[in-house]
Amino acid sequence: MTQSIRKLFRPDGVSTDAQAATRGGAGSADGPDWAVLSGRLSKSPSTLAGCGLRSRKMADVPNGEQGCSSPLELFNSIAAQGELVRSLKARHAAKDEIDSAVKMLLSLKMSYKAAMGEDYKADCPPGNRAPGIDSGLDATEAGDDFVDPWTVQTSSAKGIDYDKLIVRFGSSKIDKELIDRIERATGQRPHRFLRRGIFFSHRDMNQVLDAYENKKPFYLYTGRGPSSEAMHVGHLIPFIFTKWLQDVFNVPLVIQMTDDEKYLWKELTLEQAHGYAVENAKDIIACGFDANKTFIFSDLDYMGMSPGFYKNVVKIQKHVTFNQVKGIFGFTDSDCIGKISFPAIQAAPSFSSSFPQVFRDRTDIQCLIPCAIDQDPYFRMTRDVAPRIGYPKPALLHSTFFPALQGAQTKMSASDPNSSIFLTDTAKQIKTKVNKHAFSGGRDTIEEHRQFGGNCDVDVSFMYLTFFLEDDDRLEQIRKDYSSGAMLTGELKKVLVEVLQPLIAEHQARRKEVTDEVVKEFMTPRKLSYDFE
Repeated sequence: MTQSIRKLFRPDGVSTDAQAATRGGAGSADGPDWAVLSGRLSKSPSTLAGCGLRSRKMADVPNGEQGCSSPLELFNSIAAQGELVRSLKARHAAKDEIDSAVKMLLSLKMSYKAAMGEDYKADCPPGNRAPGIDSGLDATEAGDDFVDPWTVQTSSAKGIDYDKLIVRFGSSKIDKELIDRIERATGQRPHRFLRRGIFFSHRDMNQVLDAYENKKPFYLYTGRGPSSEAMHVGHLIPFIFTKWLQDVFNVPLVIQMTDDEKYLWKELTLEQAHGYAVENAKDIIACGFDANKTFIFSDLDYMGMSPGFYKNVVKIQKHVTFNQVKGIFGFTDSDCIGKISFPAIQAAPSFSSSFPQVFRDRTDIQCLIPCAIDQDPYFRMTRDVAPRIGYPKPALLHSTFFPALQGAQTKMSASDPNSSIFLTDTAKQIKTKVNKHAFSGGRDTIEEHRQFGGNCDVDVSFMYLTFFLEDDDRLEQIRKDYSSGAMLTGELKKVLVEVLQPLIAEHQARRKEVTDEVVKEFMTPRKLSYDFE
């Protein structure tokens, strides 16, 4: 969905989550700023346009680029030229070629200092934009982030400021006390995603633990929007964590495949969208979910066969106004009515009565939703509606975003093959993509890197290791070695390749075992195995 300048609307009613999000000045005296509730952190998407770092060959850098009108263009050119210098040295290019590239790099850095009044720093992109770009609603405010269910943008090479996002969204930080409580309740070591702050925010997780400790039931709900046949490693994050939650809490799980959403937002036929849902389901099943405890459903299939699901969709639709969904999601008068009504469909699985075959018509079972933080607007709306239709509010666990290979400014994209490591990639493709496209936090020369060390906060290879390398001690040693300069960028990338290649190969082997009969078993509505009555 193209997100241009967003209009602000006041809702007819304000949820308790919304009220929490607007405390401390986020809202005006006569009502909350609903752009904040949809994830606007001071800055419109247009003010962030062009902030992604792009790798370019020296031949692609115009001779006069050091005279660019935009400091951001200079910053991007320096980053690209630095990558070129490192690449030339790594492949032992001719001395004249290396010297020429280094000379260009130094010239760009001098031009940057002249323009900005300070030295170039790899982890500090300038806030300036190229002249002539429309400034949108918030042109006077700079340096902040934009997050909604369709768009994630930041000007920082470190990625989104998640502490600020917690304040704006009105959620709670997952702190050590909560992690320790999860460990006590489950008797299991917390997942690395919890230990490392990848799942960093929550709503009502303590309430879920209260219920669990008192032998009261809950179930898990997560989902996938099937926009392409092949998934990438970033798509695995919620499923890896959800699988762990299912195992340690021994609870049932429902997984929604929003093929209807992708038909409404993308240029897909209904048949394509549904086909992608089935193919993506195979990758999800390959994560190791228990068929006796997991129900995967396509919206296009399940809506017509479950009166309970559709009844809840209608209840939700009745309690959310058109004005509210415009305020929450930024819909405009030109959006089709399918988009406007879709949030109720994503909300409905939060209620156990949407699955009468699974939960035997029970309406009182609370739901826990692991998801990326960009999905939170859907569930703030859901939590507002829940008590008004007689259901418990869903609880949530929020994850950070998985960065693109080119840097943490955006999420990975299934539409850009070079921004992602796909689950269909060969070992050779993985190695090539990491070596060629993974943004480096290393210095411009080996000498500088040995002296000053690399920056793990912006280095994509290190970021990926925080997601996939299980050994905490080894990860910390890599951080120390890279930050001190003892480890070079090429060596760090080699470690990542050695972690990713077997991970993807093992996933591919498991997926080959997922037959059409297995998919049918997971996607057939039925009573799941669980201990509660």
